[in-house]
Amino acid sequence: MNQGSRQVASIAIQMSLSENREQEKEYKAMFSRLGIKTAAVDYGGEFITSVNKIIERSVVAAKREGVIKDKHAEEGAVAGATREALSQVMPKAVGLNVGGKIGIARFEDHVAVALFFGVGMLHLDEVAVGLGHRAVSS
Repeated sequence: MNQGSRQVASIAIQMSLSENREQEKEYKAMFSRLGIKTAAVDYGGEFITSVNKIIERSVVAAKREGVIKDKHAEEGAVAGATREALSQVMPKAVGLNVGGKIGIARFEDHVAVALFFGVGMLHLDEVAVGLGHRAVSS
């Protein structure tokens, strides 16, 4: 299978858009058959105070699901991709609450992290999608 950064990014977005745990498991099994490792984790809270927690949750989920190994470079790739995705949603999210899902995908040396968040106060929600990619030796 010839997967590149575009395909891995698309899969990370699909994981971040999964509706529930059952759909996450279906996607994970389907992508696993293609040799693509995936993870997803929910998140919610006030954006600014949560940036470090979001990065931490991404790295922990990626390690827990076997997307990355417990190696400095692989952890850094996921943290960097998450930080890039956060920088893309930041203009909409600063000072507000966010809630949604983080999707992570890896094939060989391509790692992508997608954030899909509802952003807002009360019932005045907006949506935001952020995407980051890193290359890491496989």
